[in-house]
Amino acid sequence: MKFSLLQQSYNNRRSGSFRGSSAPLDSSPDNTIKSPAAIFWLFLHGICCLISLVLGFRFSRLVFFFLFSTSTTTTLYVTTPFHPLSKTSDISNPLTNSANDLPVINKTVSSRVVVGRHGIRIRPWPHPNPSEVIKAHQIIERVQREQSNQFGVKSPRSLIVVTPTYVRTFQTLHITGVMHSLMLLPYDVVWIVVEAGGATNETALIIAKSGVKTLHIGFNQKMPNSWEGRHRLETKMRLRALRVVREEKMDGIVMFADDSNMHSMELFDEIQNVKWFGAVSVGILVHSGGADETLLTAAAMVDKEAEENLRNPVVPVQGPACNASNKLVGWHTFNSLPYEGKSAVYIDDRATVLPRKLEWAGFVLNSRLLWKEAEDKPEWVKDMDLVDENIENPLALLKDPSMVEPLGSCGRQVLLWWLRVEARADSKFPPG
Repeated sequence: MKFSLLQQSYNNRRSGSFRGSSAPLDSSPDNTIKSPAAIFWLFLHGICCLISLVLGFRFSRLVFFFLFSTSTTTTLYVTTPFHPLSKTSDISNPLTNSANDLPVINKTVSSRVVVGRHGIRIRPWPHPNPSEVIKAHQIIERVQREQSNQFGVKSPRSLIVVTPTYVRTFQTLHITGVMHSLMLLPYDVVWIVVEAGGATNETALIIAKSGVKTLHIGFNQKMPNSWEGRHRLETKMRLRALRVVREEKMDGIVMFADDSNMHSMELFDEIQNVKWFGAVSVGILVHSGGADETLLTAAAMVDKEAEENLRNPVVPVQGPACNASNKLVGWHTFNSLPYEGKSAVYIDDRATVLPRKLEWAGFVLNSRLLWKEAEDKPEWVKDMDLVDENIENPLALLKDPSMVEPLGSCGRQVLLWWLRVEARADSKFPPG
């Protein structure tokens, strides 16, 4: 009995000591059970880890991006700052034009477009308002018109432009440049196009786009394949155009604009100052058809012409030569001696193309010089019926070449450039 009581008291003390030592650890029995949110996030984290292991990080990222990214549908649009207006606007007073008459640009909402791995942000249209651009151009046009009325030619005369041409590979390239220059002129223009081999539809379609008054004349003789023959035939074609001017009694300034030449817009203003017969300086752009041959020729001529190249200008110039009093005393001609035996004979030769001593493009004249009967016609002009067709330049039309009026600051300004660039005779080029 006593032994059982002692054993019971010993057990009670032992169990009490264990409860006393573990009381601080069990003071919050609720912490032993985790919250449902923590269990959910722990479970979701495990699921995501398993999916990442199975599918791979890149694929799972794309799936997440497509599922949870928000994008709006965008529309493609194309706007141009200039549109044909449905109503005729008042150009004289552009500030009174209503913005309602102008086209309205499409507006889009900024969004993201997915291209590959990266997104592209579509921003609003960055260009200015087309209505404001049109107004600005109209104001500039009005300012230029006022400047031309105050400082330009007061009473401009009509221009009669003579251009010999023929159907070839580079015809569209060359004649389009002349056409665009004539389209920019504020004067009345009559464009006489003389075509070798007869008038063709190819040339007619090109010059019809100019919008200027054109006279298309066919020349029965075909263009030769040699440069010498081409120069002679072009002279006959120009004389044919001059006879048309005399027969029709066209009034204006006659200029000779070859289809492959390059013209400065100041040239057309300068020739308005001519009274009867004038001349301007022409820059000669001599080139070679082959690049390798050009390098070899230049290397061979370095030692011989080193000193001469230092004295002469880089670009040869044809035109009038004046003294200190701005009086005509002679002519600057092209020196062809360095190219003797090295120049091109046929049009498709890979050699240097040389001009004449004086090109027709450097001369302008009053059309009344060509008339049979004209008031105050000078006596130092020959009759067109007595002029030979094999003349070299327009100076043959004069009895006294000293009566030529030098233009362009007495020939000091180069206002046009002579250039001949042609393709091979057997080359093909798309028409139009």
